[in-house]
Amino acid sequence: MPFSEEFKQFICKDWAPYDPELPTALPGAVAAASHRRRLSQRYPGQRLIVPAGGLKVRNNDCDFRFRPHSAFTWLTGLGTDREPDAVLVLEPAAGGHEATLYFHPRVPRTDPEFYADARYGEMWVGQRESLEEMSALGQLRCADIADLELEIQKMASQTPIHILREANPALADRLDKWRGRDDTGDAEFATTLSELRMVKDDFEIDQLRQACLATAAGFEAVVRELPNAVAYGRGERWVEGIFGLHARHQGNAVGYDTIAAAGDHANTLHWIRNDGELHEGELMLMDAGVELDSLFTADVTRTLPVSGTFTPAQRKVYDAVLEAQQAGIEAAGPGVPFRAVHDAAVAVVARHLEEWGLLPVSAEQALDPETGGQYRRWMVHGTSHHLGLDVHDCAQARRENYREGILQPGMVITVEPGIYLKSTDLLVPDELRGIGVRIEDDIVITDDGCAVLSDQLPRSADDVEAWMAGLLGR
Repeated sequence: MPFSEEFKQFICKDWAPYDPELPTALPGAVAAASHRRRLSQRYPGQRLIVPAGGLKVRNNDCDFRFRPHSAFTWLTGLGTDREPDAVLVLEPAAGGHEATLYFHPRVPRTDPEFYADARYGEMWVGQRESLEEMSALGQLRCADIADLELEIQKMASQTPIHILREANPALADRLDKWRGRDDTGDAEFATTLSELRMVKDDFEIDQLRQACLATAAGFEAVVRELPNAVAYGRGERWVEGIFGLHARHQGNAVGYDTIAAAGDHANTLHWIRNDGELHEGELMLMDAGVELDSLFTADVTRTLPVSGTFTPAQRKVYDAVLEAQQAGIEAAGPGVPFRAVHDAAVAVVARHLEEWGLLPVSAEQALDPETGGQYRRWMVHGTSHHLGLDVHDCAQARRENYREGILQPGMVITVEPGIYLKSTDLLVPDELRGIGVRIEDDIVITDDGCAVLSDQLPRSADDVEAWMAGLLGR
């Protein structure tokens, strides 16, 4: 609908002035400056461009809630939903690089954008930051995004430039034209940004510990609500909703889609449909993590008896998985191959599968890297992955530095073995069919071993039962 001239004059008048006090710096701003220095050392004399990414359409004119690219957050400290379409540029300078954050600042209330722009207008999306306010938040220089392309074009053909292409493919394509070539170094740049995040600093480790604390609170809330989840039907959705409530209340959101898998659904590794019933006497496998406002996320799995008590068959499988997880945790430490954690865990899994008469060969034969693998019918996935801003963090790192890499102090990984005995698996004894168990914790590699960041939640079957009894008032 068009706006009358009378309205245009009226809407701009009699608003309280903006707060003259600048906001305090974001918690991640200091760490982000250190991260930028580390990146700068890798690319002397080269311009580096890291976009935040843009909004993505959910349906029609509705967008998904925005989350910036993790590399952008790591280098700026901007979390939550800041800042769609923003771009960080590291310009070569004496002694390193000068960082500038380009974004769309708020306009004066006399500008039509104030009342007429559904994307940026204050009447539509709330008060945005000025250049000065964003600079104070991120502790770095800021500029209007409208000036970005001209600045990049000025020396595009002379200064080597690398861009994180996946975060803004359209900008990357335009950059190719300005520099007169495709830059094969962009792929290596993305890999570097991933690998630099493998060793966490004190700020990052603290954020991951806080994420684990918030996640534990969410798990406790779920246990308290289990009777309602059973009574109201479609209990998996109830569990997902309760955890999601606490994730949004205590942090930014869930770090990934919650798995709330009851009964045989636990044997589907990425069960996120969460439309099943919860029944007394069954297990529920819950894999969930709170993502903080800083966007660091936990990743924790517990397998819980819906009734609060394990059956003998359930406990048999649970204890085997717990033993495997403990073996994996004990194998983790500085100077140890990343693969060693998985190897230690699956050795225990294979031994139990042999004892239960499931393996067609011995456990030793099943573990043979050339001719074995039979145990993977019941333990399909890897035991560990890096954790940080992404639930599967540093995923673009080179294989020799990740899967075949060596653990170092400051690395944060998961330890999450499981045993999955599908109800349709005719090799599995009747009493074990339909039981799926995974136990997952987040650990940080220390100078002399490792520490469990998610130790707020119990792990042993006895401790789980006692913990649940207390929460359920039994």
